[in-house]
Amino acid sequence: MNIRVRVLDVTHVQPDQTANQPAGDDAMIKLSPFDTFFLALRPIQRLFFYDDGDGDGTSLPPFPSLASSLRASLGATLAVFTPLAGKLTAYSDDHDVAIDCSPGAAHPGVRFVEAEYSGDAADMRRLVRDVEHDTEAFLQLVPELEVGRLPAPVLAVQVTRPAAGGGAVAVGVTMHHAAGDGQSLWQFMRAWSTASREGSLAGAAAPTFDRAGLLRHPKARDAARNLVRFSAPELPKVNMFPEPDWTRQSRRTYLVTAGQIQSLKRRIVQSQAAAKNGDGEPELPTTYVAIASLLWTSIARAKSLDNAADEEEYFLFPADCRRRLQPPLEPGFFGNCIKVRYARATTGDLVCRDGGNDDDGLARAAAAFWRAIREHVEEEDPLGDADRWVEVIRGVPRERIAKQGSSHRFMAYEVDFGWGQPSRVELVSVSSAEMTTLLGAPGGAVQVSVALHPDHVDGFEASFLAQVSA
Repeated sequence: MNIRVRVLDVTHVQPDQTANQPAGDDAMIKLSPFDTFFLALRPIQRLFFYDDGDGDGTSLPPFPSLASSLRASLGATLAVFTPLAGKLTAYSDDHDVAIDCSPGAAHPGVRFVEAEYSGDAADMRRLVRDVEHDTEAFLQLVPELEVGRLPAPVLAVQVTRPAAGGGAVAVGVTMHHAAGDGQSLWQFMRAWSTASREGSLAGAAAPTFDRAGLLRHPKARDAARNLVRFSAPELPKVNMFPEPDWTRQSRRTYLVTAGQIQSLKRRIVQSQAAAKNGDGEPELPTTYVAIASLLWTSIARAKSLDNAADEEEYFLFPADCRRRLQPPLEPGFFGNCIKVRYARATTGDLVCRDGGNDDDGLARAAAAFWRAIREHVEEEDPLGDADRWVEVIRGVPRERIAKQGSSHRFMAYEVDFGWGQPSRVELVSVSSAEMTTLLGAPGGAVQVSVALHPDHVDGFEASFLAQVSA
């Protein structure tokens, strides 16, 4: 790897002292099956770029002042999000894992890295503008977490300036996935950026970390332990899932505008109405279903160029269970509460080998998503099958799965530390050789990022752009 980032300084940030620091049993947050499911997955790594060149009138402060402000506001935020300063630890001989946020575990605090990117602000802005990711650079702009052995830290932060002059900065955040899902990470990012921008978290809703309600489920504790045994049979060692070889991936980002999303929805409805021949009203797709259908059909078409077989295809997507549980979790819950779901369709249906047009493929993909989402909504007990989660995943052929992560509901471009909105936000950690991610973008648009084999990415792009502009 070409080293383009030089570490300038490493410090640690501890939570500001408050009267309600956790102690005793309250300092051990026992993990639920939703958490231990992600124990061996790579941490979530998010990268935020900010610069002076977006014309919004904001300017970045000098780097020492910027870094000092981020450290101070992080300490204030950790006083509320104290478990993020703790350690993920095994606390029994029966594969029980918890977040230990006692004062001892929270020492020395969250690792805070100040770094320098070789080149000037213009070089960093090129990273922002390019459709094709400079993955080598992105990986160096987010901090590492040592997660292969417990106890393991939960959070790390890196702030990087250009080597020549100012005018740009990158903020990288890495969080252990067993501590929380994407929704939880954005909850923290909103709080931290508010503390930096406003100087206080006064009036902000406090997060809740307690999993007691989840762990009261009759299958929860055994399922949590079994998932730990699956990924860490030799605790405290954790057998991390191998990270995809980024040198054999092409990663690209696109923007689908609000108008293009509405067009996709109309075309899906029209194709479905034609297929029904007036028998029943077509179902208007959500933004998620429209975008996911676009992604799935584009991936299937790109791969079908060198595979004429008509096989069953799977699209894995995360489904939030917070409101599906009984009773539902509190709105401020911080942790993992998602299940993986699979949409299923044949290659022929997705690529329209029966002579249908592109819109027919979109409509068939949408129908598969509706079926999978209905299964989720109609499920009475999201934890009822927790003892079979590993079995279900093993039963799906990996070579036939396209994966989607993140959500268009995550408004990442609202993460304003006081210097205006980010010029670009990306998920750097990719857990699969074939993966897509979504983010909400300004003006009702959706940012789509894809990671595919280089042999397939051009075919994907051709299909994706043709369907978006149709």
